[in-house]
Amino acid sequence: MIGLLSTTFGVAVASALMPLISVELFVIGLVLKGPEVPWWALALVIAVGQVAGKMLYYYAARGVVRLPAFLRRRTEAKTKGRWSAWIDRFRETCRKRPLWTGGVLLVSAIASLPPFAAIVFVAGWAKVPLTTFLVTGFVGRFLRFGVLAVAPGALVAWI
Repeated sequence: MIGLLSTTFGVAVASALMPLISVELFVIGLVLKGPEVPWWALALVIAVGQVAGKMLYYYAARGVVRLPAFLRRRTEAKTKGRWSAWIDRFRETCRKRPLWTGGVLLVSAIASLPPFAAIVFVAGWAKVPLTTFLVTGFVGRFLRFGVLAVAPGALVAWI
C-alpha cells in the first residue's frame, strides 16, 4: 500500500505541474484496480501532492521563483498603465475581502471551475496569504479527490 500511495503522490505532483497528466484518471483506475487503499488516504496523499505542486505556480506568480528567461518580460514598464492599475485594485479587493478570496479558491479547488492552476497563479500574483492558499487548496482538493475515490465503489453498490 505504501508503494501505491508513493506513486499516487508522484502522479499528483506531476499532474499539478503538467496539465496533460490526469490524476483523476489515475485515481479512477487505481480505485477500480486496487480497492484496498482507503479513500481518505488516497484523497489525503493527492491533496498534499497537488497543493505541493501548485505551490511552484503560486511562488512564481509572487516573484519568489525565478522563471526561465523565455517566460520573463524583456523590459520593465516605465509607467503605470491600465493593466497595472487593475492589478493593484484586484490585490486590494483580495486583501479587503478574504472570505470572498478564500471562497473562490475553495470552489476552484473542488470543481476546477475556474481552472485551479489559473486561480493558483492569480492568488500568488494578488499576494493572497500563503495560509489562505494552503488551507483552501488542501480542503478543496481533499474533497474533490475523496468524492472521486468513493464514486466508483458507490456506483457499483448502487447498480
